[in-house]
Amino acid sequence: MKRVINGDACGLGKTMQSIIAVERAKATPCLIVCPSALKINWERETRMWTDLRPLVLTESVKSTFPYFIGQMNLYDVIITNYESLKKYFVVKAERGAKLRDIVFQDVIKQFKSVILDEAHRCKNPSTATARYVMGICQGKEHIFELTGTPIVNDPKDIAAQIAILGRMHEFGGYSEFINTYGDGSNLQELNEAIHKSCYFRREKSDVLKDLPDLTRSKIVTDLSDDVQSEYDLCMNDLRSWLSEYKKLSEPEVRKKMRVQALVKFMNLRTLAGKGKLQATIQFLNDNPDPIVVFCEHHEIVDAIKEAFPDAVCVTGRQNAQAKQAAIDSFQSGKRRIIICSIRSAGVGITLTASSNELFVEQPWTYSDLTQCEARCWRNGQKNAVNSWILIGNNTIDEYLFKLIMDKKSVASRITGERDEAIRDDKYFDELVDAILSDRK
Repeated sequence: MKRVINGDACGLGKTMQSIIAVERAKATPCLIVCPSALKINWERETRMWTDLRPLVLTESVKSTFPYFIGQMNLYDVIITNYESLKKYFVVKAERGAKLRDIVFQDVIKQFKSVILDEAHRCKNPSTATARYVMGICQGKEHIFELTGTPIVNDPKDIAAQIAILGRMHEFGGYSEFINTYGDGSNLQELNEAIHKSCYFRREKSDVLKDLPDLTRSKIVTDLSDDVQSEYDLCMNDLRSWLSEYKKLSEPEVRKKMRVQALVKFMNLRTLAGKGKLQATIQFLNDNPDPIVVFCEHHEIVDAIKEAFPDAVCVTGRQNAQAKQAAIDSFQSGKRRIIICSIRSAGVGITLTASSNELFVEQPWTYSDLTQCEARCWRNGQKNAVNSWILIGNNTIDEYLFKLIMDKKSVASRITGERDEAIRDDKYFDELVDAILSDRK
């Protein structure tokens, strides 16, 4: 195990690879930092693939876990989430504090290795999370960053991840990296440089030769009558509002209006989802096979759950144990329908009991779409996977679908991956232009 970025496509076993690498390198104690919903999955995978002894950090062991892994040697692997780094590993950190001003707990010195799952969460070096991770990783011989999407907005995103590895000197330093690659030029050179230094990626087609194909299909449906009129009013209001936005030249005013516009966009997406509920219920009744249903909003989840009481859910409202129980019951064949939040179930879990996926609401980005699709389309899947995307006719769905399908170039040119997620003002402005010009 080295200080590397594993950019393998979803479903190729990054979790298994990294934890086995830690065991073989005898690089314990190891700290695993992951999204909150994946802590139980990491604990299970550690026990499944190795003889290492994992501990998921909770409030009850906050003061004792350093003693457990130090003097008592009871655990080899400590698992926590990004949001809890300050609670467990930081003594003092003022708001906006630089790395040099953050005081860490002595326990971080005990870790011989660090695994960062979904490491692109550290893409912005100015955030507290990135600084905590940077401090914890300093001086570690073994650092394994796992991410299928290291480039989220532009080439600068991978710079912080390289810095966390302690390998930025191989690129001439941070300033030199930004000067050379930050504007999006020299992408082929960056591709070669990161592969030579610290990055590797394999596609499913390279590794899982027998993995069935995935077929993505659009299902266009009219909104129900009770929602269509409200949707039309909101869309007309948004277009008028965006027309005023386009006339602005002051950056700060435009920024404030973008925040307000995002609320309007989200309201449209919610209305579109509500308007597709009848079509969703009909589709699920007509297709008796096991199926994974992806949604964004709780009220959509609740409406589907009401129509199918036996369905199980994986959303932000369930705790980790309840989520895992839902996954287990679906994977064992006890439940036919699992309703998943795009945010809560889009990474890290396996749902290969089904080869059918329905997106009642589509993600904002292509990266999120493919991450969700990879819950079924991964190792262990025996059938061709069908991904159905329910599109509201003449709604924001059509603009989003075209936009996310167009946004696949920058990241693939840098890392060789096919996924890309543009979440900044460039994405926003392109969506505005598409709506105002009615490009679908």
